[in-house]
Amino acid sequence: MTTTLDRPRSETRQRTGTKKRSSRNTALLMLLPAAVLLVTFLLIPIGLTFLLAFTDARLISPRPAEFIGLDNFARLFEDATFWKSLRNTILFAVVIVPFQSACALGLALLVNVKMRGVNFFRTVYFLPVVTSMVVVSMLWLFMYQDQGLINQVLAKVGIDGPDWLGNPNTALIAIILMSAWQAMGFHMVIWLSGLQTVAPELYEAAKLDGASTWQEFRYVTWPGLRQTRTFILITITIAAFSLFTQVNIMTQGGPLDSTSTVVLMAVRTGFQQQQTGYASAISLAFFALVLVVTLIQRRLTRED
Repeated sequence: MTTTLDRPRSETRQRTGTKKRSSRNTALLMLLPAAVLLVTFLLIPIGLTFLLAFTDARLISPRPAEFIGLDNFARLFEDATFWKSLRNTILFAVVIVPFQSACALGLALLVNVKMRGVNFFRTVYFLPVVTSMVVVSMLWLFMYQDQGLINQVLAKVGIDGPDWLGNPNTALIAIILMSAWQAMGFHMVIWLSGLQTVAPELYEAAKLDGASTWQEFRYVTWPGLRQTRTFILITITIAAFSLFTQVNIMTQGGPLDSTSTVVLMAVRTGFQQQQTGYASAISLAFFALVLVVTLIQRRLTRED
């Protein structure tokens, strides 16, 4: 009798084990394409970057690469162009992070209302995000010309517009304005999602207490956006440090390296000058910079 009862239990366990193995194999099979892409286009390039940074490798050269130790890094810290690029990158990030996030929050507050036609404005504000950065850069390149739209508008009010991209004093400012305009809609949507998570009861309680609009924002809205602003701060900072496309199209790092960035310098060194080893050293320096800034931000914005 006992043997008869144990047999169905054993068969049930076997079927359960077979189903688990089948589910695990199916999951691994579905993960395989993503894993192959991850290894091919992320892990292998990162590993090669660490290896090539200590060699004199060139992109196209019959001579095999030789190990040169820290010579690329010594050359990097003596390179005036690198320090200019690093200064421009940090300056861009310092300006764009508060400016873009504040403008995006303002737009989110404007469209976070229940009224007719508000979806139209949300769509309009988001359109630059879905437009290619190459197209946006070309458009603003024409707008920034001496006789472009911006200077023509300024001339209407009696202001003589500068040579935006040809003047070292205004070139980086022009790129900052264009970059903030292009990405503002994306962070507006994130701010908007955060605003809609704040409980309406808190606003009702604040109104009963006689709070003004500014007091509602300061004591209700802003504390409720803690997680949202942390996410926005990190994403904008990473995007700011990886500035490349608009500079490459609009100024190519000029004039006088006033808009050169670390990423632009690495790409130009690696592909135009074919100095793969030196470009890898620049990429490692950029990686270390982003890592340090991210860790600092994480520490300053972490929960108590």
